[in-house]
Amino acid sequence: MKQVLIKQGQAVVEDVPAPLVEANTVLVQVHHSCISTGTEMSGLKTSSVPLWQRAIRHPEKIKKVVDMALEQGISRTSSIVQGKLESGEPTGYSATGTVIAVGSNIDDLQMGDRVACAGAQCAHHAEIIRVPRNLTVPLPDSVDFSLASTVTLGAIALQGVRRAQPTLGETFVVLGLGVLGQLTAQLLRANGCRIIGTDLDRQRIERASALGMDIGLHPDDGHNIEQVARFTEGLGADGVIITAATPSDAVMSTAFQMCRKKGRVVLVGDVGLHLNRADFYKKELDFFISTSYGPGRYDQRYEEEGFEYPVAYVRWTENRNMGEYLRLIAEGHLKIEPLVSATYPVTEATTAYNAIRESAEKPLIVLLSYPQSDPATQPVRTIPNPLPMPATAGQIRVAIVGAGSFAKGMHLPNLQAMSDLYHLQAVVSRTGHNAIATARQFGSNYSTTDYQEVLQDSDVDAVLICTRHDLHAGMTLVALQAGKHVFVEKPLALTATELDGIRAFYAEETNGTAKPMLLTGFNRRFSPHAQRLQALVANRSNPMLLNYRINAGYIPLDSWVHTESGGGRNRGEACHIYDLFTYLTGSKVTQVQAQAISPQTAHYSGSDNFVATLTFEDGSVATLTYTALGSRDYPKENLEVYVDGKVLVMEDYQSLQVFGAKTKGLETKLVDKGHQAEVQAFAQALKQGSEWPIPLWQQLQATDIALQVATQLGEV
Repeated sequence: MKQVLIKQGQAVVEDVPAPLVEANTVLVQVHHSCISTGTEMSGLKTSSVPLWQRAIRHPEKIKKVVDMALEQGISRTSSIVQGKLESGEPTGYSATGTVIAVGSNIDDLQMGDRVACAGAQCAHHAEIIRVPRNLTVPLPDSVDFSLASTVTLGAIALQGVRRAQPTLGETFVVLGLGVLGQLTAQLLRANGCRIIGTDLDRQRIERASALGMDIGLHPDDGHNIEQVARFTEGLGADGVIITAATPSDAVMSTAFQMCRKKGRVVLVGDVGLHLNRADFYKKELDFFISTSYGPGRYDQRYEEEGFEYPVAYVRWTENRNMGEYLRLIAEGHLKIEPLVSATYPVTEATTAYNAIRESAEKPLIVLLSYPQSDPATQPVRTIPNPLPMPATAGQIRVAIVGAGSFAKGMHLPNLQAMSDLYHLQAVVSRTGHNAIATARQFGSNYSTTDYQEVLQDSDVDAVLICTRHDLHAGMTLVALQAGKHVFVEKPLALTATELDGIRAFYAEETNGTAKPMLLTGFNRRFSPHAQRLQALVANRSNPMLLNYRINAGYIPLDSWVHTESGGGRNRGEACHIYDLFTYLTGSKVTQVQAQAISPQTAHYSGSDNFVATLTFEDGSVATLTYTALGSRDYPKENLEVYVDGKVLVMEDYQSLQVFGAKTKGLETKLVDKGHQAEVQAFAQALKQGSEWPIPLWQQLQATDIALQVATQLGEV
């Protein structure tokens, strides 16, 4: 399918794999989409700024890159950053089209429905988009696809008006008569208000006046503040809605000075916010921020998971604002067609963006139109890479499943560095633009959004699964059943039922046929420090005491890590340490005990502040202290092992010290948690037909310990 991407200051159209429908979403064949001449053109400009200038503007990203370089090295970090810059970003957040597939949990939309869609994360300029239910609204029969494609802009303007709470007969000033200002003026008119509008562009003033604005002001015609006072009989405006975009602080000052006493100012646009107390203090003015399309915006539960706000408590959500905007168009209260400057076919999107950027007359609304195919036609979800890396005999042909930041920052560079062992056959990602960009960067044969494609590909020997945690077990099992070897990132499973399914697969009789290999990404045991430590305790004469501490750092409780998708930090990260304990003891666990703190505030959670104590058959006792209470300035991970008169201390996988013996420890320049070694061990085991890098029982045990701890912490 065709999709518009922003790359280094240019809008380009590329063929990318079409998405698959998911739970709580619909697939929409796009009819029209609306280019935001403000937001998108700003993003286009930003993408052309040199990297060093962007870094100065966002110092927090500098730290992230520096930390990555310290852990992975400068060369690999540079490759990752450059790959991200060259891959491009999807753009667009307002579209209309026809539903061609409906995901589970949705019963009020069906195939063939005409809909309008919103969301910068989904309503892109693309032939097919996957949109959550709460960002999708049915389209009234009388409203044309093209006009309704402005639905996001309309919902933004409508939310700004709602924040102002206008009443019949009030006078409002609209500062900035771009598309949001034009829509705001019409909405205020529909509310029975008198509207004064101002802009630097006389044509925009004339357009708004033709559509019902009462008074238009241009700065060259007199001082705007004085003119507002004159037109309001010296009282000042009841309210001002700012829909301008400028870094200047003068807009805010002007808005406050235009108001009467006890008036209100609503900020919809993006302007300088260095406020002057004298502008608003004596008048006791109210200042409101209007957040995008309305309540629900930036709430993952609402937008992605379909959680609905009760009407009795939240009358107007972003979805209801979208629907109301379309109703106003249908009933003739809003005139959109006069605001549309041009419509381009999606194949000419580059021309459209260039025209917007270079036009002397700033367009208000520019649309993209899309070809309409038979809904029964299956979208193309697999695209060959025209320049793949050549495969050679003896390589393991692997498909990467889930091309997120970890896969691109860790596993794919490792596979690339082991080209004698691996050939990247395919890249699977839920978003087509990411799949094809990753395939190009790392030279795979093809990219796809369909996992079944690689399972049915006889040229794929193994899959490397790096998706979100709740997908791991299901994807692992179907891959094993398809005869593929599996390397799956931790956790192997989030529930006992999922784990039992994998256990049952390996328990089934096979008539002598070897079953595919499974390796869970418990990388800590492959670290040179852990390997050295295991060698030092292998011939011990007594059980060990092992104390492990993870100063994990705080992650907000609304992060995906704490949701059903992530499974929490015990199942998602602490499982590494349960495997490390299993590796060092080489023993089966006999008892699991866990105790969490009871936080006095809702800021912290007991489920990522706990102590787990494990007892093993060999008599060893291991304790994990996992906490999000500490400071990130303190080292993250530490292990102390007490055994046979010695103390072995490992710090952050950079140093291993030995006390009580002359045996040498180990120091490394960079943090080495074993990521590359585990991928190498997987390949060697497959090529040599040797023992698995991690025995199956140990993978199952580490996961089962995490599940037992989760039960005791009240997570499951």
